[in-house]
Amino acid sequence: MWVLFDLDGTLTRSEEGIWNSVRYTAEKLGLPAPDAETLRRFIGPPLSWSFQEYMGMTVAEAEEAQRVYRERYNRVGYLENRVYPGIRAALGRLSAAGAHLGVVTGKPIGPTRMILDHFGLSHLMESVVSATDGHAEKELLIRQALPENPGEVWMVGDRRFDMEGAVGAGVHGLGVTYGYGSEEELLAAGAEKLAHTPREIAEAICPDAAWRRGAFLSVEGMDGSGKGTQIAMLRDALDRFGFETLCCREPGGTPIGEKIRGILLDRANADMTDETEALLYAAARAQLVREVIRPAVREGKVVLCDRFVDSSVAYQGGGRRLGVDRVLEINRPAVDGTMPDWTVWLDLDHRKALERRKAASEPDRLEMQDDGFHARTEAAYRELIRREPERFVTVDADRSREAVSEELGREVLSRLLEAER
Repeated sequence: MWVLFDLDGTLTRSEEGIWNSVRYTAEKLGLPAPDAETLRRFIGPPLSWSFQEYMGMTVAEAEEAQRVYRERYNRVGYLENRVYPGIRAALGRLSAAGAHLGVVTGKPIGPTRMILDHFGLSHLMESVVSATDGHAEKELLIRQALPENPGEVWMVGDRRFDMEGAVGAGVHGLGVTYGYGSEEELLAAGAEKLAHTPREIAEAICPDAAWRRGAFLSVEGMDGSGKGTQIAMLRDALDRFGFETLCCREPGGTPIGEKIRGILLDRANADMTDETEALLYAAARAQLVREVIRPAVREGKVVLCDRFVDSSVAYQGGGRRLGVDRVLEINRPAVDGTMPDWTVWLDLDHRKALERRKAASEPDRLEMQDDGFHARTEAAYRELIRREPERFVTVDADRSREAVSEELGREVLSRLLEAER
């Protein structure tokens, strides 16, 4: 089986880079800025044809406009893409089911390759066919993409050009409605099936195949190290690459866990024993593992958890002096073998971290502990990193949030992309 994909509007949400480059072209050529409706029409059809059809250019003018457009697009425009969340999971499921994957697009081969390479999709595609010399007829491109006797073939796209090409080439057409075409347009052009989300592509073509496993990442650091901010920025970076993310926190992340969180952080509970504290954290964790983390990872999603069992080992085992081994034993039935694939450690001295935290809001019950508590907690974290260096991704958090985010995103993405190979 072969499954061929259009690029813009099917694999990637590309309007930002295309529209910015069309505006740039109009400005450079001294033309009026195109309105929103005109810009929207540029998604899908061949570029030269669009300049002629939607901006009234001659063939020669359209060729010059195309040159100016690519001047910007090939420099920065292609980076303004977003892979649709769920595409990676769908491609993984199709590939695992034995399907051969390819890309068929009216975009020139240069920017097509740059997009596929930048977003880590090239290794999944056995065939990539693009327009050449201004010829972007989908029927011809589909035929070029396939070997002899390819077996069952599906063309997946968001515009009528994709479905008309599939009909002309004698292959199945699956229209996606999350892109830039309408359901009516796709059906009128010959779509046999529709997918309203990227996941529905795999379900429509290979309904019996299983999802590939996702990933589980935890983010650790002293209170005030910037975990919440960095998780939000990391989630955006992963979303741009097409990873479906699910964010959760500890203690909490489930209705039961959030109730336990309220008990643990309530300043009125100053008399709570250290053992009670450790057991409550483990109870909330047991619920989170079974209700949230395991199901999401089975479905191919990337779970980003603000703290996990390492926090208990550091805060209760080190800070409370219960001992690392004792806290690990308490948590053994809670995690039941479910550990993060990678753990990010936002490396910031406990004193600096606490200064940041107190400047932001009133400290909770744990943050009110003395300096010795926080020093022991930090030391316990560093011992964990020494024991399992392959699991931890250490990032210097004593920098601007943008610098931290850039390094964190690069490190995590490299691991996720490598895991797909």
